[in-house]
Amino acid sequence: MSAEPALTELTVPALSLVVLIGAHGAGKSTLAARHFAPEEVFAQADYPDVPSLLSAAGERLAAGRLAVLDGLFVRPVDRVPVTALARAHDVKPVPVVLDLPRAVLEARTAAPADVVAAQVAELRRTRRGLHAEGFRNEQVLFSDEQARTLPLRRTLLRGDRRDLTGPFDVIGDVHGCLPELRDLLRDLGYDLSGGGAWHPQGRTAVFVGDLVDRGPDSLGVLRLVMGMVAGGAALCVPGNHDEKLCRALAGKAVRPMHGLDVTLAQLEQAGPDVQAQVRTFIETLPSQLVLDGGALIVAHAGLPAHYHGRGGGRVRSFALYGDVNGQRDELGLPIRRDWAADYHGAALVVYGHTPHAAPRWKGNTVNVDTGCAFGGHLSALRYPERTTLSVPARAVYAPPPRPLPVPEGESGGWEVGSG
Repeated sequence: MSAEPALTELTVPALSLVVLIGAHGAGKSTLAARHFAPEEVFAQADYPDVPSLLSAAGERLAAGRLAVLDGLFVRPVDRVPVTALARAHDVKPVPVVLDLPRAVLEARTAAPADVVAAQVAELRRTRRGLHAEGFRNEQVLFSDEQARTLPLRRTLLRGDRRDLTGPFDVIGDVHGCLPELRDLLRDLGYDLSGGGAWHPQGRTAVFVGDLVDRGPDSLGVLRLVMGMVAGGAALCVPGNHDEKLCRALAGKAVRPMHGLDVTLAQLEQAGPDVQAQVRTFIETLPSQLVLDGGALIVAHAGLPAHYHGRGGGRVRSFALYGDVNGQRDELGLPIRRDWAADYHGAALVVYGHTPHAAPRWKGNTVNVDTGCAFGGHLSALRYPERTTLSVPARAVYAPPPRPLPVPEGESGGWEVGSG
C-alpha cells in the first residue's frame, strides 16, 4: 500500500498539538487511550461542535501542556482551524494518520460503507499535502499491528536543556572580536591553552549570538565557539547577523552590509569545507535555550514569557530580531520596542542585540551586549551568581550609529576586567 519507510516509533514534541486523523473505525480513540492521559485528549465526539473542541484544547495549550485532538479531519477544510490553533499558541501541529485498509474499517464500524469509502478516498487524496497545510512531523500507520505495538516518545524542544543547571557564563554579542573574546574567557577562568577553551571548574559558556561581522576576525570567533560547542564547553543561540550569514552561505540574496562582506571574504578564503561547517553549525542552533529547570532563558534579542519553551516562526523571529514591526528611525535602523520593560516572568532572561554602555538590568532580564565592536566592552553574566564581568574593546572596529546608551537603574554588580 505504501513505499514509505516503516516506523519504529511515534514521536511527538512534549508541547505540541497532536492531531489523530483517520476514517471511522481507524482506531484513533484506542491509540489515544494507549499513549495519552485522559486529560490530554479532546475527542470530537465529546463536544457539540468543532469550535468548542478547539477552544478546550486551546486552553490546555495556553497553559503549556500537550493537547491531542481525536477526530476525523480527513478533509483539508476541516484541518484549517487546527493548524490555526497551533499557530495561535506557537506549537507544532503533529498529525498521526491512521490509514488502514478499507475492509478493516468497514468490518468494525457501524458507519455506512459508502461513507467510510469516501473518507478513506479523501484521506488518501490529500494526505501528502499535510506539510503544505502547515503540519509537521507527519507519521502514518498502515495497520492495526502498528497501532497496537509502536511505542511513543515525547521529544523536547531542541533548545530545552533544563536538565543543565550550570554554572554558566552567558557571553554577549562578540561580533568578530576574537582578541576581546579570548581576554574575557581568560578573565572568567577558562583555559585557552591548545587553541580551544574550557573551564577547569566545569563552567559552561553560553553565547547569545551575533558571533560575526564588524570586528576583525569573525572566522576566528566561529572556529573558537564551534570548537567549544563541539567539545561540550559551550552552548550557543544564533543572532540576526549569524542568521544572515547562513542565508548568504546558502546562496540566498542578502545585502553584504555591517561587516558581512568582510566575514564572507574570510570564509571564501577558508574554502568550501569551512563554509559548509559554519552553515551547518548555524542552521542547527536553537533559537532559545531553556536552562536550569526553566529558571534561565537565553535568546539573542530576548523573549517574553509566553514564548518560553515554544517554537514556530513568531518565536524564532522575536528571538532573532526582538519586538519590531518593520518601522525604522531617522538613521534607518529598525525601531525595537522595549519588551523587557513589561517583562514579569519568573525566569531570568539573558539577551543581547541592542548595545548599551554597560550591562542593562531591567526586572528579571539582563542585556549583555555592551558594544564591543563599537569600542565598548565585551560582557558576560555569571549564573547563578548574577554578576557581570566585562573587558574593554581593544579598538573601535566599527563606528557606532549613535552613542551607546547608559543603562538606568541598578548595575547588577558590573565588574570590568583588565582585558
